[in-house]
Amino acid sequence: MTPPAAASAAATRTDDLTADPAADRAATAESQAPAPVGLPGTGDDDPDERTAAATTAAPRPATGSPTGARFTRPGGMFSSLRIRNYRYYFAGQVVSNTGTWMQRIAQDWLVLSLTGSPFAVGVTTAMQFLPMLLLGLWGGVLADRLPKRRLLLATQGAMGLLAAGLAVLTVTGTVTAGLVYVFALLLGLVTVVDNPTRQAFVSEMVPARDLPNAVSLNAANFQTARLVGPAVAGLLIAAVGSGWAFAANALSFAAVIGGLLAMRESELRPTAPVARQRGQLREGLRYVRERPELLWPMVLAGFIGTFGFNFPTLLSGFAYDTFRVGAGEYGLLNTAMAVGSLTGALLAARRGAPRLRRLVGAAVAFGTLEVLAAFAPGYWTFAALLMLIGVFGLTFNTSVNAALQLGTEPAVRGRVMGLLVLVFTGGTPIGAPLVGWVTAAYGPRLGLLACGLVSAAAAGVVAVVLARAADLRVRVDLHPGAGGRVVAVVPRTLPRKDLATAC
Repeated sequence: MTPPAAASAAATRTDDLTADPAADRAATAESQAPAPVGLPGTGDDDPDERTAAATTAAPRPATGSPTGARFTRPGGMFSSLRIRNYRYYFAGQVVSNTGTWMQRIAQDWLVLSLTGSPFAVGVTTAMQFLPMLLLGLWGGVLADRLPKRRLLLATQGAMGLLAAGLAVLTVTGTVTAGLVYVFALLLGLVTVVDNPTRQAFVSEMVPARDLPNAVSLNAANFQTARLVGPAVAGLLIAAVGSGWAFAANALSFAAVIGGLLAMRESELRPTAPVARQRGQLREGLRYVRERPELLWPMVLAGFIGTFGFNFPTLLSGFAYDTFRVGAGEYGLLNTAMAVGSLTGALLAARRGAPRLRRLVGAAVAFGTLEVLAAFAPGYWTFAALLMLIGVFGLTFNTSVNAALQLGTEPAVRGRVMGLLVLVFTGGTPIGAPLVGWVTAAYGPRLGLLACGLVSAAAAGVVAVVLARAADLRVRVDLHPGAGGRVVAVVPRTLPRKDLATAC
């Protein structure tokens, strides 16, 4: 059963990818029936540059998506950057993500220098993740209730102030480990609201056909910052201390806020905020539970996030215990993972709307590669496998993100994305200690093996459940002919004669 808010959004939805947003607004004003706008637009960068063909009457929306979006072939690896508002957002994120990675490195180093205890570093990380575990769903509710652009201005500003406060304490020499814990907790509380809002805001900047591309470019943006940020932080810490890395991060938020303020509101596709009422959190959970195409990818994301992505613990174990290499080689392992992740994000940017079989296939490959890496005979083989793990890990991440956004009504998108963030990152305080215990007791090879087996098994189970729900089967044809496939997923309702070619 569709929740009332979602049903209202679906009932008033009339546009698709060929509709002109300006025409839609005029029609809305004429009928005096304002409707939430989810994923309209043509994908052009500016309204005044659109061709006449883009302003013709819109055909009937396709029924394959709750948004009525008609999914088309992708327009290129960087197609979303045609859109002016997204360009501003992307540029701001390049600067801000670099600053965020700088702060992560500086924060860990500061705590370690204050306490001399790796356990204290773990406590800091736990303080930052704990709010997401406890309050992550409420962040999605707020993302649906409030205008997303204004909410992002508030959360990004708050993050900048927290970074500035920590910079002042550190530079003046008054910082303590306890204060760092407090700042980490406050940052986690802001992230509870900021993360699902940022995820859902992408669909207000770009049309449906460009949404997978924008999600992939955001991931590539993050991975690029992951390569640059730690290196810059290391230089700053060595030259002038951790406090100035925090100060640089505080300044980086000016780029995001400036980009948000520079956007043209007339070119955004805002979703009407949902009126506050009781039961909205349960409504979001029920919305996901009643839709297998949302529920099972969400379940798979929970398993992958909790068990598959525990590389900080595992890579240090492989570097120091298994291969017995130094800090430089350990850093190279992290770089190999980041390069693979960046490659995966860029490859995903070339594809169109994700299909569930791609999502599940990436998860199977991710888990299988982890199993193979657990038996890697040498350091360089392990590093090469890490690059492939990064490719398929990011393919899964971007696919599940785009699939859930495209398959969700605009009125509940914030809550759905909040749930995704919760299951994907909120399981870290559970999975990390378990993987750490296995690694400490039985070695990093067995720890990585367990992570890979859980990830691959979860993907296999979800694949079977989705296939049964969609009444699909695997067909093997040893003589597929021109354009055919040896292995294909087809409906079970095909004529019985098609089974003659199966093996």
